[in-house]
Amino acid sequence: MAKSKAKDAAQAAHVSGQSNQPMSRPAHALTYEQVAAELQTDVLSGLSAAEVKARLEKFGPNTLGEDEGVKPLRVLLAQVANAMTMVLILAMAVSFGIKSWIEGGVVAAVILLNVIVGFFQEYSAEKTMDSLRSLSSPTACVVRDGEAIVVPSGEVVPGDLIEVKMGDTIPADIRIIEAKNFETDEALLTGESLPVRKREHSLFDDNTGPGDRLNVAYSSSTVTKGRARGIAFATGTFTEIGAIAAALRQKESRVRPVKRNQRGKAGPHRYLEAYTLTLGDAIGRFLGVNVGTPLQRKLSKLAMLLFGVAVVCAIIVLSANRWNTRQEVIIYAVATGLSMIPASLVVVLTITMAAGTKRMVERHVIVRNLKSLEALGAVTDICSDKTGTLTQGKMVARGAWIPGLGTYTVDLTSNEPFNPTKGEIRYDTRQPCEIDFRRAVSEKDAAGLITPAADLLKASQSSLQNFLNVAALANVSTVFQKEGQWHARGDPTEIAIQVFASRFGNNRLDLMKEGNVQWEEVAEFPFDSDIKRMSVIVKHNASGDHFAFTKGAVERVLKVCTHFCAADGTSSSSSASPSVIPMTEDRRMQIITNMETFAGLGLRVLALASRKMVDTVDISEDTDRNEVERDLTFLGLIGLYDPPRPESAPAVRECHEAGIAVHMLTGDHPETAKAIAIEVGILPKQMDRVSADVASSIVMTATEFDALSDEQIDQLPVLPLVIARCAPSTKVRMIDALHRRGKFCAMTGDGVNDSPSLRRADVGIAMGQAGSDVAKDASDIVLADDNFASIVAAIEEGRRIFDNIQKFILHVLAENIAQACVLLVGLAFKDSSSLSVFPLAPVEIVWIIMVTSGMPDMGLGFERAVPDIMRRPPQSLKTGVFTAEFLVDMVVYGIWISVLCLAAFVLRVYAWGGGELGERCNETFSESCETVFRARATTFACLTWFALFLAWELVDMRRSFFRMQPGSKKYFTQWFYDVWRNQFLFWAIIGGFFTLFPTLYIPVINHAVFKHTGITWEWGIVFIAAGLFFAGVEAWKWAKRIYFRRQARKKSGLRNWKDMDLEERVFGDYFAGSSSSSSSNDNSSGSNTASDNEGQTRPLTPASTRTISQAVTQSVMATQTRTLTETEKEASNQAGASPRD
Repeated sequence: MAKSKAKDAAQAAHVSGQSNQPMSRPAHALTYEQVAAELQTDVLSGLSAAEVKARLEKFGPNTLGEDEGVKPLRVLLAQVANAMTMVLILAMAVSFGIKSWIEGGVVAAVILLNVIVGFFQEYSAEKTMDSLRSLSSPTACVVRDGEAIVVPSGEVVPGDLIEVKMGDTIPADIRIIEAKNFETDEALLTGESLPVRKREHSLFDDNTGPGDRLNVAYSSSTVTKGRARGIAFATGTFTEIGAIAAALRQKESRVRPVKRNQRGKAGPHRYLEAYTLTLGDAIGRFLGVNVGTPLQRKLSKLAMLLFGVAVVCAIIVLSANRWNTRQEVIIYAVATGLSMIPASLVVVLTITMAAGTKRMVERHVIVRNLKSLEALGAVTDICSDKTGTLTQGKMVARGAWIPGLGTYTVDLTSNEPFNPTKGEIRYDTRQPCEIDFRRAVSEKDAAGLITPAADLLKASQSSLQNFLNVAALANVSTVFQKEGQWHARGDPTEIAIQVFASRFGNNRLDLMKEGNVQWEEVAEFPFDSDIKRMSVIVKHNASGDHFAFTKGAVERVLKVCTHFCAADGTSSSSSASPSVIPMTEDRRMQIITNMETFAGLGLRVLALASRKMVDTVDISEDTDRNEVERDLTFLGLIGLYDPPRPESAPAVRECHEAGIAVHMLTGDHPETAKAIAIEVGILPKQMDRVSADVASSIVMTATEFDALSDEQIDQLPVLPLVIARCAPSTKVRMIDALHRRGKFCAMTGDGVNDSPSLRRADVGIAMGQAGSDVAKDASDIVLADDNFASIVAAIEEGRRIFDNIQKFILHVLAENIAQACVLLVGLAFKDSSSLSVFPLAPVEIVWIIMVTSGMPDMGLGFERAVPDIMRRPPQSLKTGVFTAEFLVDMVVYGIWISVLCLAAFVLRVYAWGGGELGERCNETFSESCETVFRARATTFACLTWFALFLAWELVDMRRSFFRMQPGSKKYFTQWFYDVWRNQFLFWAIIGGFFTLFPTLYIPVINHAVFKHTGITWEWGIVFIAAGLFFAGVEAWKWAKRIYFRRQARKKSGLRNWKDMDLEERVFGDYFAGSSSSSSSNDNSSGSNTASDNEGQTRPLTPASTRTISQAVTQSVMATQTRTLTETEKEASNQAGASPRD
């Protein structure tokens, strides 16, 4: 309390522009060196972890006040104020109204129990979702202990060194240290609609207003251009935006606005319209039909439909009894109506989704909205980036080519990619296209001799030095050594190039070091995803000359190159040098050939170029970029290798087995993209077998794809699996093309320009580490580890959640049909007074719905994925959970249960009871009602057991309960391992099993409340009925397996599917001579459907063919990828099963 008061007092005394703990002057009036000194931070390595912890404890989290969080009272009210509970309250009111005190009291107790259990379950679920929302909140890139790390914005403290780039949300008020083309959108704070350009060296008076402090960037503003580094001096409520935090937290009104004319007036009918719509919205929220996810809304509508059916059933009961208004008739009608109410449906759905999102976090996937959980299971195509997603994002410069000098190849000798002192450089005077890199794997000297970097620099007059200058200075990454360890900050591509330059002693920090500044940066033109180039203007202090240094995609750099450095001259930076000759078409082809050689090895190839600036007047960041990037001299190529993640190939293979096509959309050269795509399995390794019409479409550049009209794209035999040199607009067109083919696609993105494609995709996936805040805000889910395998894990989890939702809905509805059928058919049983005798008492109905079945339904929501969940096609969102199979199962199981229950009742009454139905047996127990009460108890026991056993049977909707693991060798005991695996479901069923006995044998409760009596020999009927129940359900599953197997065989026409090679199964439609090439528009092999519909798991045989890039890097980065077969064995062993054959 004292700490809170002290904070409030400090905030009240806070001066605009000051830190949480006041400095000598506001931050905008101090130089950044003074700010760093007063906040005791290092402008290069930032704060230490210990200091961050201390400051977080001292200043508190970087938030704008207390979040609303989860309100217990609101959760409690939601349990009462919903359609299902209101139906039960209505039933309770009717019961009390006709003075049926026991039934009314039981329903009241059930309502109370339902509210209490629902409150704790949903409160826990809401807390889970609240914690997940914090995970998807904006993040900040901070430098601590010399390492750049990403942390939640709430963990930023005063003194933190912050790095921001275009698309980021600034996490705190920061004093800028370095700004490159840096502009921010401050409309939220100042109302200024135009971005504001920032300057790090400017100083302002203490009383300067927030809008004029050009050396400060404000919390919650967005970076619209460039990049910057700065020191956080104010966090939380001490920021400028903290002063207006109350306005930011205002809630949106739920009252519909009144439509007014141009004069601002509205007639009475407009007010009536607004009030009517507002009332309709309120009723819709109460009923749940206009809030929540699409599935939640659909289930709320289903509940309303079932309520209508319940009313019809009640009318039927009254009609069958000639509208007799006696108490027992009305109670019978109420019981029949209650039998159709799925009371726990929406609650179980919410809990299942919350548990699913929590499980996804464990698999490095953060769900930003619940609707994406439903969409994930329907994904048919994944459009993924390459760098950092399919690959490790840890680039290493493996080769370089400088015209007139030769080829430089780097052999790594350690696992320290940032250490420029590790590794050896091989030099060969030949061009890359003249070197046999395949032979270099076994004969190292085939790629040149090992030569020290110093000797290479001495041997070159200027070409190598000029090349290294561009590599080091057209580069914003930082590579430095601290306490004997090498660290790096920046983009992986630029870090790799900076390390390469540092091998020759050409580190950017050394070239621009204070006290010995050889080069000074004048202006920077950041990398643009549309033009794919990055340039800087630098000044050589020794000569006073200005140079433009450029790097980027080879084709894009060649477009602005007019000269070619053909020999190692003395002044190759100048086009006047004899070694620099005009660029010709032959020279361009020479460059392209060498680039394709590098790219064919799986290397990402960039071109480096430069020119001497003649007119240096008014050169700044405002200079027209086109004036800078022109008339350049080509200096050379550098090839970077980004090894695929070990888990990428198995993940892609798993997608293919699941009927999901994987597309790679990358900014790399087509040959580089093709090599990596083959390595991870996106493209077939047997590319020579691909039919000619498909080969031209399977790999395309963005230029080729964008040149096609929508009609031409739709006429392609297949959509491209690889699009190289991809621009953000290309991603949008790809999504549209997929949608026109009826596909449901997921798209990855990380940059600001990816936002349109992320929003257009059915599931937008942002990168948690490399992604901008703008991209995250536009996405549906965020990958915490930027890993493609996490996308596959998310899809698997989405399918599991979808399956489990389908299972518990089927369980609930099948029970409702069974109970309704038993009661409606039971209308035929008339006693001596011609009133219907119900086979199930009202309290029994409520007990089964709320007590017996409620917990098993939740247990089904927690069930793990079935073994073949990723070996079947994606489900359709058009049908959702209510597939044809679902609807037929619901009817079959419901009718089968009702037949067995009615048979038990009839046998006890007519076969062994003489047909004695007594009199007034719906109200009280008497000797004449002995038979009816025993028959009713028998029926109740049967229905209870069937409801519990049906939950176990629905763990897998097709496989036998006794054989859910087809590869298991435990033929007689595997079922026990399966039921024990989900212990929540196990104990829920055991609990339901044992709660049956008190209701049967405790005096008063059995006769007065449940309207039945204890049974003895009738247990024989129950056991026989249970056996028949299992037999019927197993027979139905067996028939389904036979049916779907035959349907799959007819559809695919493949009898030896198991004997086919995986690549033949997946890419069979693409190969020349394929009989099914006409169906290749689906981008997936029809054989996947065959496998899945059979409901069988199939072992995989991963291909062993190695690509050239694997061969080149074998001695350096040997990675072993576990096959799916090994994964399946582990999963099977964990489930208590033996490995599959």
